[in-house]
Amino acid sequence: MCTLVRFLVACALWIVTSFPLVAQIASDSREAIFDLQRLSKPPAALPAVDIPSEGVHAIFFEGVPYRGKPTKVFAYYGLPSRNSQAQRAEKVPGVVLIHGGGGTAFANWVKLWNDRGYAAIAMDVCGCVPVGTYGNWQRHPEGGPPGWDASFAQIDEPVEDQWQTHAVSAVVLAHSLLRSLPEVDADRVGVTGISWGGYLTCLVAGVDDRFRCAVPVYGCGFLGKNSVWTPTLESIGKQRAEKWLNRWDPSVYLPKTKIPMLWVNGTNDFAYPMDSWQRSARLHNPSTLSLRIRMPHGHGVAGENPEEIHVFMNSILAGGAPFPAFEDVHLDERNASARYRSEVKIAKAELCFTKDLGKWQDRKWESLAAKIQDDKVSAEIPPDATVWYFNLFDDRDCVVSTEHLERASAVDP
Repeated sequence: MCTLVRFLVACALWIVTSFPLVAQIASDSREAIFDLQRLSKPPAALPAVDIPSEGVHAIFFEGVPYRGKPTKVFAYYGLPSRNSQAQRAEKVPGVVLIHGGGGTAFANWVKLWNDRGYAAIAMDVCGCVPVGTYGNWQRHPEGGPPGWDASFAQIDEPVEDQWQTHAVSAVVLAHSLLRSLPEVDADRVGVTGISWGGYLTCLVAGVDDRFRCAVPVYGCGFLGKNSVWTPTLESIGKQRAEKWLNRWDPSVYLPKTKIPMLWVNGTNDFAYPMDSWQRSARLHNPSTLSLRIRMPHGHGVAGENPEEIHVFMNSILAGGAPFPAFEDVHLDERNASARYRSEVKIAKAELCFTKDLGKWQDRKWESLAAKIQDDKVSAEIPPDATVWYFNLFDDRDCVVSTEHLERASAVDP
């Protein structure tokens, strides 16, 4: 019996030492990392008197502790102008705005949504304030950890001191603050983010169940496959990379999301390639795709202003007409067809395709007009096409896309 006990103990020790990620993954549930009970309460906030308000409110709110010390998160928030007493009495929908790499909280982004009739809040997620220049913003002495690429080197630090913990917490707290405003309908708030902000949107959608919808722009999961950060993950070593991916890759969080999501991207995005993007969207239902040929990557007009984001939010939060939806899609290697349903007029349809192989970012994309008849689109696949999908344009110039299909002989081994 003693021999058997020693054998079982030895086996247990071997499992623990040989598979250190098992215990780590088990303890990395969202409830273990994020104190949702605390984060769901509006944080204490005060005016940021030394920061230009630019027509909206500039504030600091209390973040989660960093290395045992209190933190402050900078944010802009604003409300839509409402002239009549009836307008002032009606609660408005809201949106939380997450900047990407090189960015910070942007007042103009808040005002864009205020002009659309939404309450909006944009917070900095990297411990900075909007003083300085793009990519070189001034750090706040009570800010949290630096973010974006710096997060890979933080993976061995306590989870409460890692960037994603602070960034996601800042978004959830900003949501709690926005929905606490008397002018805001707490049951009609969405979230959108750009690039690294799109990445964070994927995480937040799996953490904060109070959001009604989410729109990641560019950002997706499977960053260890072929993203711009894959070499960085390889450079920190296999074990640390696996630890980062098992804790912070969006593919871990997306299956937990319960809200409608719109995925916005371009065919040649330098950071988030099409295959990983599509694979990420498949982890969540319902997902709507909007994939434009060569959509540029960035803040401002590129990532903030696509009308698809506005229309999608309106369809869920403000009673607007929904996106067209594809049904019964057939993308075989000779002919492609798909039925659709739409409450708005369809302007045109196109078959998007590439004849190239290799890196997704370097492929040349083309399009040809697809036939529309009786709520059905169809097109013949060019014989030398390697990948193809449909785009449907409605009369609001919004694009809804099918998934793409790769020719069997073109799929990378």
